Amino acid sequence: MPQTVDVMQGTLDLLILKALALEPVHGWGISDRIHQMSRGAFRIGQGSLYPALHRLENRGWLNSYWRTTTNNRIARIYELTTAGRGAVDKEIADWRFYTSAIDMVIDAL
Repeated sequence: MPQTVDVMQGTLDLLILKALALEPVHGWGISDRIHQMSRGAFRIGQGSLYPALHRLENRGWLNSYWRTTTNNRIARIYELTTAGRGAVDKEIADWRFYTSAIDMVIDAL
């Protein structure tokens, strides 16, 4: 069983955006998708997920709407806006720059 780790502050937005880049999904589905995509390394709790979803929606990166699911439950579905699709690429580029800088520090004499 893989070890789980806490999501570092500032990375949750990127994880959510990347999870939604595949297709619109409800909150639990976003958390599950991140867990699957990270091969079990990340487990996002509701206390972190929903405030982040509201923050991203307020930035104009997400839209949400209510829908009845296949198992006859009502769920709020989240999807990327056009601005959100652009944010995915920017957040990935920013993350890669950041981790590259961290690698330089770690590898320094």
